[in-house]
Amino acid sequence: MMTNQIFKKLTLFGSKHRVKLLAVSCGGLFATNAFCHVFPQRTYGKLYQAWSKGDPAELPERLQTTFQEVLQDAGVDSTQNYTAFAAFSFQPVSAGVPWLPSGALIGIPVNFNSTGAEGQGITNRIVMINGRNVKWDSEVGKSLRESLTFSSDAQRFAIAREVMYLQSSGPVLQSALAPACLAGTYVIGVASKQALGLYSGPFLLRGVFNLAAAAVGFVGYFLFSDALSHWLDYRSDHRTATISKNYAKGGIEFYDKVLARNRTFRLLLGKQGMEMYATNGNLFPKHWFRLKHAPYTSRKEMIENTLNDCWK
Repeated sequence: MMTNQIFKKLTLFGSKHRVKLLAVSCGGLFATNAFCHVFPQRTYGKLYQAWSKGDPAELPERLQTTFQEVLQDAGVDSTQNYTAFAAFSFQPVSAGVPWLPSGALIGIPVNFNSTGAEGQGITNRIVMINGRNVKWDSEVGKSLRESLTFSSDAQRFAIAREVMYLQSSGPVLQSALAPACLAGTYVIGVASKQALGLYSGPFLLRGVFNLAAAAVGFVGYFLFSDALSHWLDYRSDHRTATISKNYAKGGIEFYDKVLARNRTFRLLLGKQGMEMYATNGNLFPKHWFRLKHAPYTSRKEMIENTLNDCWK
């Protein structure tokens, strides 16, 4: 009896203040998603920071120079709003919003400091996969080293595409998607119940309809989220490839190396690798109806088309 009374009071309160509750929920979702981009140094910076002998690794001067040159090539006016750091990852990462006080943060992998065919900057580091050190003198080790060694053009492309992603307001768009889907689901749900006359019908029927609407809203969010990520991936790659012919060629090399690296990981990781990576190097989706990022092969093909169309 007490439970029913509490439930009825909560229902009445929700009906009376539903617009305010919706606004607070959307605002909370946006703030949660945007937090790591408002304070990139405290989130992404700490998460991806590379370490050397117990201290944060410094980004080599050569890569600092490359980073500044990439910003100029990309047409960035306020270069002081972009900061680079040495990242513990195999390809660049980025976070932040350039026009906010904290600016944008781009992590450049330490393996980008590798030099020459001997892979210095890679082979002098310990890489553990499945609890075992990679033997750089083995065939698989040589393949991995080769896939992690990029030319200057490929490095510039990889860094520039993160700059283009940030300039496209990618973090803001992705942060705003969830609250937009929540608001859209609510508005469509209310309109549908009014059109179907469910407000005058049984309470149980409205409850079932609300659950169905919530499920459709969740699926819609996942689909829109993946579509937005794909659009941002292709847009960033295309804009980077149109900077110059060398950037376009660097993009092709970059994705060739990424695909080769993933094929090597497929061998090194055994059963887990076969579940994560396809034979061509693309990532398998973690969920049957989701593919968070555009396939690497499709992105490489798009850059090849851009090279042929823009830089004949």
